[in-house]
Amino acid sequence: MLLVLTAGSVLFPGLFVLLSRGVQRALPAWTQAECAIIAARLVSSLQAVLATASGLIIISSCNKDVKYDRHWLTTAYVWLLIPYMVYDTYAMYLCHWYKCKVKKDLDAKKHFVTAMNSFLQKDFLMCVHHIAILTILVPIALYFRRDLGDFFVGCLLVAELSTPFVSLGKVLIQVKKQDTLLYKVNGVLVLLTFFLCRILLFPFMYYVYGKQYGIPLYKVPFNIPLHCNVANASIMAPQVYWFCLICRKAIRLYSGSQPSKNR
Repeated sequence: MLLVLTAGSVLFPGLFVLLSRGVQRALPAWTQAECAIIAARLVSSLQAVLATASGLIIISSCNKDVKYDRHWLTTAYVWLLIPYMVYDTYAMYLCHWYKCKVKKDLDAKKHFVTAMNSFLQKDFLMCVHHIAILTILVPIALYFRRDLGDFFVGCLLVAELSTPFVSLGKVLIQVKKQDTLLYKVNGVLVLLTFFLCRILLFPFMYYVYGKQYGIPLYKVPFNIPLHCNVANASIMAPQVYWFCLICRKAIRLYSGSQPSKNR
């Protein structure tokens, strides 16, 4: 899988640099921070599309036996996630670094400290999310699950379906288009895709497992290993938190309040 690691290490940072420069040339009045933020969101959307497509392929190929069916793309894409998560963590920090760059009175050390503080304050949960994927979920997916459950790994990849819509909403805010019909329609799509692919995803996986083994849905948690339930709960918890935040923003939007610009 060295080829996959190398490809990801070149693809994601390289695309980020190309997009940043492209946006800067197209919109010379924009700051480096604004161009970097747009580029990071575009790369995140691309990764989400690749993950969703891979997940759908895996699900369709492993639906006869959700526990034992295998597909080579499962392992390959998990390896690709490693360079992406490392890149995306650095890209998030870099956006904060560019924002702090406008403060001319900062020396290199103060610049780094200010950017790091901003990064940890505003993107702390996302940073923890990335670290957890790299240190816990990736090792489990590659080694500890013993090549079982490719179907469920595919389901988790499909959870990325909401990411392009989330990114589009932030881009529309950045270009001050939050009063448009497109922004409101996109907000509905964010709610739907996030709820379907990140919240209902977990009951769906339990339902599919129970259907295959003839177990009622409510009994499935008691018929699978405890660590599977713990892992699912750990993954689902931040999704529920983020969904609550999205709902709060949607309420403000459709009640007439204006969303504020973030990240």
